[in-house]
Amino acid sequence: MAKKIVTAVKPAEVVNLKKSTIPAEVLEAFNSLIAENLQNGEARVVQNEVVKILVEKGLNREEIFKKGWLNVEEIYMNAGWRVGYDKPGYNESYEAFFIFKAKQ
Repeated sequence: MAKKIVTAVKPAEVVNLKKSTIPAEVLEAFNSLIAENLQNGEARVVQNEVVKILVEKGLNREEIFKKGWLNVEEIYMNAGWRVGYDKPGYNESYEAFFIFKAKQ
């Protein structure tokens, strides 16, 4: 039996590899919310809205977070967006959100 040769993933390959591990529903939800919220080249996407859509599509809330399926920043940056993420700190009380800005 031939020995299988495995090499380390290259930095340039990681985004595509990560994309292949995330269910299509995740990117569909983000794409929909980006389009819905886009104004003047910027979209604010609330994390709980993404999770709500994913749960409605049959994904498990705990699994979404456990597997890091919301960590899509690099995928979208690779697609031409500047992406930021903000969540409340200690003593703050707002919903976590992503900001997508078209690269210029």
